[in-house]
Amino acid sequence: MDKKIIIVMPAYNAELTLEKTCRDIPKGLVSEVILCDDESKDRTVEIAKELGLTVLIHDNNKGYGGNQKTLYKEALTKNPDVVVMLHPDYQYDSKKIPDLIQPILDNKADIVLGSRILGKGALKGGMPVYKYISNRFLTFCENKRLGLNLSEYHTGLRAYTRDFLEKVNWQDNSDDFLFDGQILIKAARLGLRIAEIPIETRYFKEASQVGFFAGIKYGLGILWELTK
Repeated sequence: MDKKIIIVMPAYNAELTLEKTCRDIPKGLVSEVILCDDESKDRTVEIAKELGLTVLIHDNNKGYGGNQKTLYKEALTKNPDVVVMLHPDYQYDSKKIPDLIQPILDNKADIVLGSRILGKGALKGGMPVYKYISNRFLTFCENKRLGLNLSEYHTGLRAYTRDFLEKVNWQDNSDDFLFDGQILIKAARLGLRIAEIPIETRYFKEASQVGFFAGIKYGLGILWELTK
């Protein structure tokens, strides 16, 4: 492939799933995989180095959004054509990355989201019912406010063009989980093209998950962002 594809992984305590996630990345597709460890308490860094990933390390925990900021800043120094954000917890299927980046390669999108809702197996894949309901409610509110028709805004598998990451001011986004919602709100306001592909849903014990109360905080934060 003549396009430079870089994968970035925001990691926190991902030792049990990192190798499986990397193993499923199609061979010869990407130029580099960059992992940023957010002060994990396990062997995430050691395993990442064994796998040959480029490893960035936070000396103190900067949060999910803060982790992404470090990753995008580093990725942009590599002059990529496409940057794929992939959670290293094996919740999202790495084998779908070729489908994820294709709309960008075809110049039909500036960002592509992997949607568990389009995959139509969210509940069968183990998504808790309360998370499914809150996902659908927030997505309805976001579509209504932003004038879009997306199936899901809350996914950890995304592909961005370099131009997207240079246009959107993600640097002042939240250092917490609100980061993902804020970047889409800003993209919509700029009129950037957002596409989706269907992906399967994977919920299991070792996968990282936002807790119930953190989820409520996140949901209220999204509604406040839409209100602003």
